[in-house]
This record gives sequence, C-alpha cells and structure tokens, in this order.
Amino acid sequence: MKRKAQAVWNGSIKEGNGHLTTGSTVLNKTQYSFNSRFADGIGTNPEELLAAAHAGCFTMKLSLDLTEAGYEVTELKTNATITLDAGKITLSVLDLEATVPGIDEETFKTIAKNAEATCPVSGAFNFEIVLNAHLKN
Repeated sequence: MKRKAQAVWNGSIKEGNGHLTTGSTVLNKTQYSFNSRFADGIGTNPEELLAAAHAGCFTMKLSLDLTEAGYEVTELKTNATITLDAGKITLSVLDLEATVPGIDEETFKTIAKNAEATCPVSGAFNFEIVLNAHLKN
C-alpha cells in the first residue's frame, strides 16, 4: 500500500505560504504557513498532521488488539500531542480514555502498551513516545 500527499510552498519562510493536498483529497489545498506552524495562524502544520496520524494509527491498532483478545470496544478516544523543541520533534504523548466492558486494568494497560509499540506510525518515529492510558469502565 502506498499513500501520497503533495506540498506546494511559495515565497520565503516567514512571508510565504503553502498548501497541502492528499491523494484522497481530504486535505485539498489546505493552507499552511510559518504562522500556522509557529504561532496561531490559520491552517495546519506538519506537527499537527503527525499528531493526527499517531492518534489515528494507535487507536485503530488498539481496537484490533482488543478485538483479537476477545473484548468488545465501546469507545477509544486518543489525544496526541507532538512536541517540537529547538527545531526537532522530541516527543509524542498519547492520552487515551477507553471504555471496554469486562476488561481489567492490568490487561487493558498491557494490550494498550503493546498497541502503542506496534502501530506502524509509532514504528516510524525516532523520538520518545509516552502513553497515558485510562480505563473509564
């Protein structure tokens, strides 16, 4: 499987701007700029997209692992926070709240930690990943 995206940038780093388009067109000329990355400008940025990818991948992997272990998932909600520090991405924090009837805390945390370690996006990252998993049952 291959997925594609395109970035177009016009101008200098601070005054310029660009847009991103994905093969599925979910992002279709979605703007990004210096301000959307380093301030509160309108548009997206690479770190936000990495956070979305990590949250989505991990949550799907956890659903698969829980289902394969015989549990029925009611809801998994993951917030991901990517940290950019001194020009380098240094950390991804996954904050998970889960409703999974019939699972005990220890089993849940074991399965969640395995999903974090084995989701494809986690494997692509070369920085620290922290998982905070909370069972709401």
